[in-house]
Amino acid sequence: MATELSYVLLTPYTMRKSRTGGIISRLISRTGLDLVAARVFTPGAELTEKFAAGQVTDSDMSHRAAQELIQKYVLSHFTGGTSGTKPRVIVLVFRGEDAVKKIKESVGHILNERTAGETIRDTYGDYITDAQGNVTYFEPGALAPPDAASAERDLRLLAQYSDSEGGVMDAAIEFPKGANVEKTLVLIKPDNFQFPNARPGGVIDLFSRTGLYIIGMKVHHMSCAQAEEFYGPVLAVLQDKLRGRAASIAKGALEPKFEITFTPEQEKALGDLLGPITGRENWEDIVEFMSGRRPSTCPADLRNAPGTAKIVALIYQGVDAVAKIREVLGPTDPSKAPHGTIRREYGQSIMVNAAHASDAAENAVRETGIIQINENNFRTLIEAAYAKQ
Repeated sequence: MATELSYVLLTPYTMRKSRTGGIISRLISRTGLDLVAARVFTPGAELTEKFAAGQVTDSDMSHRAAQELIQKYVLSHFTGGTSGTKPRVIVLVFRGEDAVKKIKESVGHILNERTAGETIRDTYGDYITDAQGNVTYFEPGALAPPDAASAERDLRLLAQYSDSEGGVMDAAIEFPKGANVEKTLVLIKPDNFQFPNARPGGVIDLFSRTGLYIIGMKVHHMSCAQAEEFYGPVLAVLQDKLRGRAASIAKGALEPKFEITFTPEQEKALGDLLGPITGRENWEDIVEFMSGRRPSTCPADLRNAPGTAKIVALIYQGVDAVAKIREVLGPTDPSKAPHGTIRREYGQSIMVNAAHASDAAENAVRETGIIQINENNFRTLIEAAYAKQ
């Protein structure tokens, strides 16, 4: 089986109903494929027409009927919008052996809808007909290519429009005048991608409780330099915070060993000596966890290279977005997080705690700049993949 690319396009209705996380959970856990790129689009008329034109490819009428239905759906739902809101779609790109077949089977055939939830369309799609067999309501939930040639054609097309009609689509949603509209950054951390599982989608699903809008999405590999800059403000905090703990541990180990007693002044001196050292070690652990490379051992020629650890970055927009996201995320220590929060559900430790979220709107600006949220690695990946053929 050849390694290939395939995609899933989450429809405007899926995004409006906040079903993104549930579908991503199924795709990753059931296919075992690698999620390698993601991008939000607000398709214009030209992209919509070209994408729709490619959806009818099969002469077999059992398949052609579904393809024509999808074509009609794309033309009707990808442009326009209501109340000043533009339709948004997310395109997820997967890579792996037999990717097209695995994605197609996971998404399912809309005309063979079951109620058991075996496929994505069983659960999230609708195909309703009247007594005469006429379709009265149709919602596919997600779109996927039927074959490798279609996958290549569609991905090349989407890559072509990925700058003009994709990225951080912060003008897609219209909000009431005077509302405190904010954008905030969420990072789905590397611990969710150690093996194919439902966790990344589960985290996104819990964030959907905020009622906020996903307006940007990117699969990213932090370089060591990016992780150092991103977590730079944490270093001094850790070095100061760990003075007391380091002193207490050292005192407990040294006093019985040498049969001595430290005065308060001497204990403080131990903390002043060891706090910065242990703080930096802890900070390097964080940088290594997020990038896959440790600052003190990272070769100079790799400091700015993409790291080995994968994260997914999302931009959420809405009223009081920062506070809403932080409330659902929960505090840094999972053991102290309230039940139902992301870190309580998925976190393991203070460092391995499922997700990061900006703690202020201004920090969201700083952090999105560091990870280059506007970088179009979606197009770069697709062009590089097909250039090799």
